[in-house]
Amino acid sequence: MREIKYIVLHCTAGPQYQTVKDIVNYWKADVPKGCGWKTPGYHFLISPDGIAHHLVPIEKLSNGVAGHNAHSINISYIGGVEVLKGKNAKGDPINITGKPIDNRTAVQKQTMEVLVRKFHKMFPGAKILGHRDFSEDKNRDGIISPGEWMKACPSFSVNAWLQELGL
Repeated sequence: MREIKYIVLHCTAGPQYQTVKDIVNYWKADVPKGCGWKTPGYHFLISPDGIAHHLVPIEKLSNGVAGHNAHSINISYIGGVEVLKGKNAKGDPINITGKPIDNRTAVQKQTMEVLVRKFHKMFPGAKILGHRDFSEDKNRDGIISPGEWMKACPSFSVNAWLQELGL
């Protein structure tokens, strides 16, 4: 078994109507239309109905956070951005991805909690972090503030959520 130092929470940074198949296909597609990855980005992907799709065994690496995957379990929910209505150049209606927002459904939160508690029990020394918590503290004040985030993922404060859960 790998040494697990991190349990990392993510969002897909897309609309909640994305399918697991669409997300996996995006990872596999060659650049520039996709990532060109052979391995999925997360061990678990939680759909809006609360189902945890197990994509990669935890004994293996997933592509969650560059430079930290060897020691991480990556868990994501589908969503994490506001979806706005708009029109394309032809005037056809489209959905536009907007700002980061915690739009986890109640069942997504429940499933995420179950997974976090399970892996925290299995790996009690592992830190539970959001993807953005791996950002560099550029001004070296000891706080990674929003202006320093490499991305907004998972679109909520993992630390605040863990406090709500009593973890």
